[in-house]
Amino acid sequence: MRLRELLDANRALLTVCVKKDDLKTLWGYRHSGYAEQWKDWYARAVRSRIEPLRAFARNLKGYLSGILSLCRWPLSTKLVEGINNIINVNKRAAQGNRDDDDDDFCLKIRAAFPRNR
Repeated sequence: MRLRELLDANRALLTVCVKKDDLKTLWGYRHSGYAEQWKDWYARAVRSRIEPLRAFARNLKGYLSGILSLCRWPLSTKLVEGINNIINVNKRAAQGNRDDDDDDFCLKIRAAFPRNR
């Protein structure tokens, strides 16, 4: 009940809370066709008369192509760091070998990921 009273007293806070919840749902989309909803969110955020929200929306707009790429290919940094770690382990294991052939190194990396061929 107290939250409702606070939000009624401060419309700007209510607007920001609603926009924040909308933004949380937008991050979970896994289809690039939802770009229109991003554009709608952006338009509503810019139309709000809350300058910090407008500035945030304008900053976020510059990253829209990356956000939509995340919808198409949901890669997390956890996966990328794991791949880098496996490559570095193979590189350390190859140290001291006199083989100048980079093809062998590439083959070892491909062998580490058999499902991605």
